[in-house]
Amino acid sequence: MKIHAIGGYNEVGKNMTALEIANDVILFDAGLFLPAIIGVEEREKIPTEKGMRALGALPDDIYLDKKNLRDKVRAILVSHAHLDHVGGIPFVSHRYNSEVLGTPYTIEVLKALMQDHNQKLSNKMRSVNLNSSYFIKGEGGKKYRVEFINMTHSTIQSAIIAVHTPEGVVLYANDYKLDNSPTIGDKPNYPRLIELSKIGVKALIVDCLYAPDDRKTPSEKIAKGLLEDVLFTTDNRNSCIVITTFSSHIARLKTITEFGKRLNREVVFFGRSLIKYVNAAKNIGMANFSRDVTLVSYRRQVERMFKKINNNKSHYLVVCTGHQGEPGSILERISKNQLPLKLSKEDHIIFSSKTIPTPVNEANREQLEKRLRRFQVRIFDNVHVSGHGGREDLRDLIKIVKPQHVIPSHGDLKKTTAGAQLAEEMGYQLDKTVHLMSNGKSIELKNER
Repeated sequence: MKIHAIGGYNEVGKNMTALEIANDVILFDAGLFLPAIIGVEEREKIPTEKGMRALGALPDDIYLDKKNLRDKVRAILVSHAHLDHVGGIPFVSHRYNSEVLGTPYTIEVLKALMQDHNQKLSNKMRSVNLNSSYFIKGEGGKKYRVEFINMTHSTIQSAIIAVHTPEGVVLYANDYKLDNSPTIGDKPNYPRLIELSKIGVKALIVDCLYAPDDRKTPSEKIAKGLLEDVLFTTDNRNSCIVITTFSSHIARLKTITEFGKRLNREVVFFGRSLIKYVNAAKNIGMANFSRDVTLVSYRRQVERMFKKINNNKSHYLVVCTGHQGEPGSILERISKNQLPLKLSKEDHIIFSSKTIPTPVNEANREQLEKRLRRFQVRIFDNVHVSGHGGREDLRDLIKIVKPQHVIPSHGDLKKTTAGAQLAEEMGYQLDKTVHLMSNGKSIELKNER
């Protein structure tokens, strides 16, 4: 058995890992490197594979051609609906004669992404329900059982993927959070993870984004409490309330909607990406809250609605894109006075998000806040909890699944090194049972402990 690190081992994003067993290859994820595509639609109206590769936005899966593995790919398994995991599928999947598998929500989001640019997949897309199995056909009649195991994260229907091989189970855990009190969906499927540990987990490929942080990541119920505190203990009776958060964070959007109703305000969602993710959730019956929301995305609709809101700010709660200061987002345009909503003293701007720490994001966000402060608004930052486990979550996950080998992923060397050091604390040996990988490298796994 070999594990090939293709993307997401030198950086946060463009996640892709290949599992090679004999003459079969199974791919995990095909994500984008998000900093590379900021403003891409202004530069390239219809993004192409060639253009996206030139930007450095895609995992370098040409590696598989160089290793003569491309024609051995039997399936692409997508862990969840975030762009750094699913966003590369429309650009690279055509290279493989294989199915694309994901949970129903992930597949709905993938369909929406393709509609954005009139793209079509030649691959068959298959929805696999959480906590259920599918068999992938390998060479010579071999079959590999694949499970999508329920895991909490900052979008719905996220999964730890288990691939059953003759050498043991391979677990792909990008991304995860051990949240026992989620505000939508079920808590992690601990019983199944424990069962797999008894069957025998050969390798755990695991998210180490916050492995350097000595903490357990708080539950989403804490984020709900933080939002409640801001919305119900500050004087906002006559103020405009604008909340910006991650478009794919369906649980957070549900909470915001519930609180908007409690405030007796009409809740309005602005922005194409917000509408896309909410509609995908509606399509699988996981966005009942959307019945209490006005969804606005087209330019003229946006301008008309903001004129209406501007005349009676205290009757509305605005939810919009722009928490990273992205060029062209709704909040960025509001801050530049490019929309009819005019901010004034004491209006509330709530960032139910964290700035993703890249130089581009940090610069955009800094400029956004400078512009907002000129209006003398009240800014509430980081009203948020992460969807990624911290160091102590990683320790607990390793304890639960008891893998023979640990492969830290989803981060640069600083982050993966922290994950490896934790594994060493737990008795694993560097280069023997815990492996620091980088893009374009592979490791053959042996039965050592």
